[in-house]
Amino acid sequence: MTVTAARRAWLTDLPVLLVAVVWGSSYLAAKGVTTSGTVLAVLVLRFAVVLPVLVAAGWRKLRALNGAQIRGAGVLGLILAVIFLLETYGVVHTSATNAGLIISLTMIFTPLAESRLRGTRLPRSFVAAAGLSVAGVLLLTQGAGFSEPSLGDLLMLGAAVARTVHVLAMSRMRSVQGADAMSLTTVQLGGSVLVFALLCAAPGMGATPWAAAADFGPADWAWLLYLSVFCTLFAFFVQMWAVRRTSPSRVSLLLGTEPVWAAVAGIALAGDRPGWPGLVGVVLILAGTAWGRTAADPGPGAAQQRRRPAAGPSEEEPDATHPGLEPAGRP
Repeated sequence: MTVTAARRAWLTDLPVLLVAVVWGSSYLAAKGVTTSGTVLAVLVLRFAVVLPVLVAAGWRKLRALNGAQIRGAGVLGLILAVIFLLETYGVVHTSATNAGLIISLTMIFTPLAESRLRGTRLPRSFVAAAGLSVAGVLLLTQGAGFSEPSLGDLLMLGAAVARTVHVLAMSRMRSVQGADAMSLTTVQLGGSVLVFALLCAAPGMGATPWAAAADFGPADWAWLLYLSVFCTLFAFFVQMWAVRRTSPSRVSLLLGTEPVWAAVAGIALAGDRPGWPGLVGVVLILAGTAWGRTAADPGPGAAQQRRRPAAGPSEEEPDATHPGLEPAGRP
C-alpha cells in the first residue's frame, strides 16, 4: 500500500472509529438524560429530531417503497421498539459499563442462533469464545461481591437477545431484501416512535414528552442532542459513506471496538468501579467478543458482523440500528 493509499484508508477509518466511540459513550449519555419515569418521553424526543432529517434526505427513495416493504419494515420497527425500551430501561438500572458490555453479546448470540436455524455447526473456537464472553458477563455483574445480577443487567441481556431476533428477522424477511437502507431505517424508526408515543399516552407510563422537555436543563438537552445528532444521524450517515469507500468487513471491525469505548467511558467518565471480578469480566468479554467475531467470519454469522442492527439487508449498506442507530442506535 502506497503512502497516499494508506492516508486515504486512514481518513476513511477515522470517522468509522468515531462512530464506535460515540456508540460506546451513548450509554453514559442515556444515563445522563433519562430516569425511570422519562424513558418513553426521552425516546420520543430523541427521534423527533432524527426522523425529519431522514425523511427529507431520503424522500424520493422513501416514496419508492412498495406496500410489502413498508409492512416488513413496520414489523422490524416493532422489534426495534422493544430493543430500545429494553436498552433504555436497562441503562437506567445498571452502570454504563455493564450496559455497553452486556449488549455486545449480540455478536455472540447472532451466529449461535443462525447456526441453529441453518442446522450447521460453528467452529469450536467460536464456542470457546462464546463461553469466555458469558463467563465475563457473570464476573462483570458481580463486581461488588457475588450477588444476583441487577434488573438493569437482565434488561440489557434481554436487549441483546432482541437485537439477535431483529438481525435474523431482517436477513430472512424477503419483503425488505434489496430495499434502500435509509428508507428502511426511516420506516422502522417511525414505527418505533409511534409505539413510544402510544405508550406515553397510556396512564401511569411516566412523563409526557412535553412535560419532560419542560423540566430539562442545559445538560439534559446537551445529552439528548448528543444521542440524536451524533449517536444516530452521524453514525448512520458515516456508515453509508464509509461502506462505499472501504470493505464492509473493515467497517465491521472498526465498529466492533464499541464495547471497548463503552468500558472506557463508563470507568473513566462515569466513575464506574466494577471491582476486581468486574475488571476481569471486562477483559473476558472484550476478548471473547473479538475472538468470536473472528471465529464466526466467514460463517453463519458473518452477515451480522457486516451489518450492525436497522439499515437493511444489502451487503452494500451498513445496518444502522445499533443506538445509536441503533436506528437502533445505541441505546
